[in-house]
Amino acid sequence: MHALPRPALLSLRLGALCLAAAACASAQAEKIGSVDTAFQWIGRDHDILVEAYDDPGAPGVTCYVSRARTGGIKGTLGLAEDRVEASIACRQTGPVTFPKPLRQQEEVFSERMSLLFKRLRIVRMVDAPRNTLVYLTYSDKLIDGSPQNSVTAVPVDRATPIPLKK
Repeated sequence: MHALPRPALLSLRLGALCLAAAACASAQAEKIGSVDTAFQWIGRDHDILVEAYDDPGAPGVTCYVSRARTGGIKGTLGLAEDRVEASIACRQTGPVTFPKPLRQQEEVFSERMSLLFKRLRIVRMVDAPRNTLVYLTYSDKLIDGSPQNSVTAVPVDRATPIPLKK
């Protein structure tokens, strides 16, 4: 068996990296739109971004999250720390199904809001007595998190009980 020439090996590694990046990108939120909130002379404007997240554990449920995004040079380069305020609204967008039982509480989405230390998180909780999925969004920071949060709920038809992991 012959070893691949160094340029071919480098190309294969680069291709694998691109495929991995594409797979990670597909798991990201889908941008619905944005509005500018402040003009910046250099770099993108400050804005409010609206994104959609389809719940992988409950196909048929989509969460819409709005959040502030810092512009300017730092924001354009991905070095700015975005504000912690976010709002969430989850809705039934199709027939709700459950491919496998859900945990009572589980983080379903997480997205970076600063270069290293801040993340936007969405946690799904199951309110079994009411057959309802409850979604909480908040941001955390390595040193000092924020109590600012937003919550929404999606009632599921009682004919489709939410399966819980034992």
